[in-house]
Amino acid sequence: MPVIVFASSKGGAGKTTAAVVLACELARQGKAKNIGVSLIDADPNQHSAAWAKLDGKPDNIALFENVTEDNILDVIEEAQQKTPFVLVDLEGVASSAVVGAVSRADLVIIPCQPSQNDAKEAAKTIKTIKYGARISGREIPFSVMFTRLSAAIITKTGKHLAAEFDGAGVDVFKCSLIDREAFKSIFSFGGTVNDLEASSNKAQSSIDKAAENARLFAEEVKQHLKRSLQPSKQEVA
Repeated sequence: MPVIVFASSKGGAGKTTAAVVLACELARQGKAKNIGVSLIDADPNQHSAAWAKLDGKPDNIALFENVTEDNILDVIEEAQQKTPFVLVDLEGVASSAVVGAVSRADLVIIPCQPSQNDAKEAAKTIKTIKYGARISGREIPFSVMFTRLSAAIITKTGKHLAAEFDGAGVDVFKCSLIDREAFKSIFSFGGTVNDLEASSNKAQSSIDKAAENARLFAEEVKQHLKRSLQPSKQEVA
């Protein structure tokens, strides 16, 4: 079962928001087919676990909390036996837990805000991923995802960083996670963006846009996984 890891050597890059939003959308899409999602919180801050303990968590999301470097590999293996999708929310440092999780990943998503400092941290994370690839003896697919972007404009810095990543041969998600109130609200009230109640037509429009953002995010993740899990021509032969 595919393991999707959210990694960044910088705290506050948007790992937890991206992980929870993706978990919710995959759970929403999979509910009718009885497809579940495992959400592993390996961040000492336990923000993903705090969200999951609020009312409204989809029944087909299984939470694994208080995961440490001592048990993270065992937990990932256990989660793979339970659900088709395994999402890992890591701490914002380079640690043995991060390297261990990355070495088991089918896709590593590197959340990055549109700032030069975040881009430098993303570069550090890429080095960690490549180190994990050497340990595991295989290529580990990864992609940078811009987070907390303004819905109104794409900043000059954001365009510059996207061009820098592209020039360095680093894959970047076409979909970015927009800075919307709906994504913040689920950490206060629980549930998913689709469950939020709007107080006005304007608020409903914002919720609908957040839900569509989540859907596009999930679809692009599945496209990445389809490519990364596809057998090579040599294996097929």
